[in-house]
Amino acid sequence: MTEIRIFETSQELIKEGARLFLAAGAEAMQRGGVFSVALSGGSTPLPLYQLLAETPDADILDWSKVHFFWGDERPVGPDHPESNYRAAYQALLEPRGISADQIHRVQAELQPKAAAQLYQEEILNWAKVVPPRIDLILLGMGDDGHTASIFPGTSLTESASEENGPWVQAVYVGALKSWRISFTPRLINSASHILFLVKGRDKAKALNQVLNGPFRPARYPAQLIQPLNGQLIWLIDKKAAAELGNT
Repeated sequence: MTEIRIFETSQELIKEGARLFLAAGAEAMQRGGVFSVALSGGSTPLPLYQLLAETPDADILDWSKVHFFWGDERPVGPDHPESNYRAAYQALLEPRGISADQIHRVQAELQPKAAAQLYQEEILNWAKVVPPRIDLILLGMGDDGHTASIFPGTSLTESASEENGPWVQAVYVGALKSWRISFTPRLINSASHILFLVKGRDKAKALNQVLNGPFRPARYPAQLIQPLNGQLIWLIDKKAAAELGNT
């Protein structure tokens, strides 16, 4: 099931993101006693993390039973300014007092392919089922239509249709001249809930192509996100939705 929700302001978008985060957490804990969530990097989700850290409304969630993963990571150590782990740790995990055994970060200081293999093993060992099913995956989208580190024209888009492919993969992004470690579409699409946060006028053209254009995932990788048996919600601010028409 896919839903598209458009908000007048990014602040309203973030509030709805927090509400859905807490609802997914309550559902998961009622079902299995724990809540697994994969966080997104970039600047868009940081206000969400800060709101979840600060708002009393989030005190209803038993944070001692939340396990944190990352949908992608840059090839840097955990203290590096560009680390997705570091940004989320400072904004949410540290303020909420999350213990080390609840934090499953990518060991991105290692060689990228080794880091991807280790992370896949950690996810599989934690989930204890195949396919591993994360309760909530947060995603953003770049102005080129990429999501997580699934960039246009990379091996992650080319191998997305492989039924027995990896769950986590190291990928070289030529446009960035850098390696990334990323969840594959196969893992993302196995989640119970997938939540896109998209804001800003610079995303409008690509977003319209992703949602309304022909299926061209090599050009617009976010089109690959189609959950197998889960819920997909797009939270979009008015500026990012500028070219969507009546979607």
